Amino acid sequence: MVSSNPKSGISGVRLSSVVPATVTGDNKEVELTNLDLAMKLHYIKGVYFFESEAVRGLTVYDLKVPMFKLLEAYYPASGRIRFSEMGRPFIKCNDGGVRIVEAQCDKTVEEWLAMEDCSLDGCLAYDQVLGPDLGFSPLVFVQFTWFKCGGMAIGLSWAHVLGDAFSASDFINNWGRILAGEEPSKSLGEINSTSSFPGKPFSLEKVSTMGDCWKFDSNCKMQTHSFLCIDDPNQTANLLGFETISAVIWKSISKIRGNIGSKKVTICRKNVNRERANNGLVFSMVETESSVAKLEIAELARMIASDKVDENYRIEDMLEGIGKGGEGSDSVVYGADLTLLNMEEGDFYGLELKGKKPVFVNYMINGVGGEGLALVLPGPPQKDGGKGRTVTMVLPEGEIVGVKNEIQKYWNIV
Repeated sequence: MVSSNPKSGISGVRLSSVVPATVTGDNKEVELTNLDLAMKLHYIKGVYFFESEAVRGLTVYDLKVPMFKLLEAYYPASGRIRFSEMGRPFIKCNDGGVRIVEAQCDKTVEEWLAMEDCSLDGCLAYDQVLGPDLGFSPLVFVQFTWFKCGGMAIGLSWAHVLGDAFSASDFINNWGRILAGEEPSKSLGEINSTSSFPGKPFSLEKVSTMGDCWKFDSNCKMQTHSFLCIDDPNQTANLLGFETISAVIWKSISKIRGNIGSKKVTICRKNVNRERANNGLVFSMVETESSVAKLEIAELARMIASDKVDENYRIEDMLEGIGKGGEGSDSVVYGADLTLLNMEEGDFYGLELKGKKPVFVNYMINGVGGEGLALVLPGPPQKDGGKGRTVTMVLPEGEIVGVKNEIQKYWNIV
């Protein structure tokens, strides 16, 4: 559902569906890997903001037509969850369709982006949960929200079981290419299992089975906050790389949590060998015996860059039998430990409308465990040629302000 938060100013919500332009046929099914199913309780939200000149003259019909062709190439996104005789979930490619959401907002794009409560960005992407009627639950929602200035936000809600944030970004970027008259990428149609990596046990939190409602609520109330870290053009060194930002966040959270601050973090990054849309993240663990709050930022950044231990290969062993029911058969990956997701290599500003890129892009993840999550992705291009990063944090309520104050000591935050 679209959030009813009165601060959002969103109204006039309408829902419809889009299916592939031609019948998928051949009774296609997509077998889900253990990593796919490990992510089943997580949901990705991406929001793209466009000014009025990028969408002027476009109708909802114009925006929906490319989706028909896109779903021909990426038919799993139009499928529904089913269960094998052994009780293991898979995607039935039955052309059930993607949901389209239309909405209006009484603010301008500029007014929206000026709001301090960045968690409201989630109102621009449909709140998605698979179940309790799993067989009828869409895996993807695309929301078009028109602002009073004529601008628009495109919100993508994506079930993580279908693929990671890079896959979601590829999906919406290809929609934009079709809208511009190009052909969709040929690498969309299948979901491949990820490669294996040596390492120690996989970091996740086992939880009781969620049955037919794939929704996880942390024991503590979680808060989402986003901000921009802007490069100082007078600085020659790149101080805004993922490792440095992650080191500052890790140290800041450790200061706030005191003795209960985590001495280990999970690092998630893109699998550079991936060829198709899937859950292709590489998961690593970084651990120290020292007090993180007392370590230098440079040392923590070095550890994140060099001391991480990849551990994807343990997924098969630790999640053996996943999907067959029983206590502890489901899991939470993001937030089992403090999780740092490197999205720098994603083409998150690759979506173009009428040749114009979005003025801002934000990504969020729902279903995060109590240790928290930080996403680091490219920020919008700066007029002075400088670079920045968008950082979105999902942390226990009450920690956001402290972490933001700590980070403010290092960078100019917008």
